[in-house]
Amino acid sequence: MSEVKLFSGTKSEYLAEKIADYYGYSLGDKTLLKFSDGEMQPIINESVRGTYVFFIQSTFAPADNLLELLLMIDSVKRASAGYITAVIPYFGYARQDRKDKPRVPISAKLIANLIEAAGAHRIMTMDFHADQIQGFFDIPVDHLKSEAIFIPYLKKQDLSNVTFASPDVGGVKRARTYAKYFERPLVICDKYRKKANEIAGMTLIGDVTGADVILVDDLADTAGTLGRAADLIMEKGANSVRALCTHPVLSGKAYDNIEKSALKELIVCDTIPLREKSKKIKVLSTAKLFARAIRNTHENRSISALFVEG
Repeated sequence: MSEVKLFSGTKSEYLAEKIADYYGYSLGDKTLLKFSDGEMQPIINESVRGTYVFFIQSTFAPADNLLELLLMIDSVKRASAGYITAVIPYFGYARQDRKDKPRVPISAKLIANLIEAAGAHRIMTMDFHADQIQGFFDIPVDHLKSEAIFIPYLKKQDLSNVTFASPDVGGVKRARTYAKYFERPLVICDKYRKKANEIAGMTLIGDVTGADVILVDDLADTAGTLGRAADLIMEKGANSVRALCTHPVLSGKAYDNIEKSALKELIVCDTIPLREKSKKIKVLSTAKLFARAIRNTHENRSISALFVEG
């Protein structure tokens, strides 16, 4: 069986080091040179000929993170790597997965094309914004689910009074997974927007009187939706509100929005590093799950065996 080599992009080293530690390997030797104008040149400082190469890099902003991943993939393709997997814990631009108005790009598809064109043979990621993005790729996609992280955590909590909630209609399937698994009620916050990151209105569908509510979403960007949903749920008589969000994008005034909201706690994964510390935010690591998925991929074993069955 071919040798495995793990490499990290610059902004995901905090996570890649933990993944490598669980896997039992050290990260590969890589240097990133930058010209004075900011142009990047990644250099792989060891042979990768015939090896299984895994590049670990989330593609959150700025776009340099995506570009660095593409350049690293190209570098080992030209160095005769045997099999190249892009491990992208957070897949950026996934929210632009369709034409919802005239003359806009389907950016998620473009990013998929770029990764394939660079030379990746396989993609590994967690919680696409929309599951159907897997269909944008013509190479295998290992789509890990954060339920494998959050459900074991929730099992240790008292859920006897919990109601699960989706902060929007699009996330109902995600929230229903938890409600079904724990056999708890589900409510929905129906929102509508006038433009991105700005909520025009929100209505709660379902009863939360006296309940401890857990909101479920794939990412928190400005945290405006979460904050608005938490405040509405408390207004409707809930006892408390917490939230599970896989990807802590947390841009703009997100930290202020979280602090000022009725949210008691926001539980996230470490697919993106936090820019600030907050007493309300708890981080759960994905490193062990990704390490196991990488090993299963290399050994041609099932990835679905790592999922939590509902």
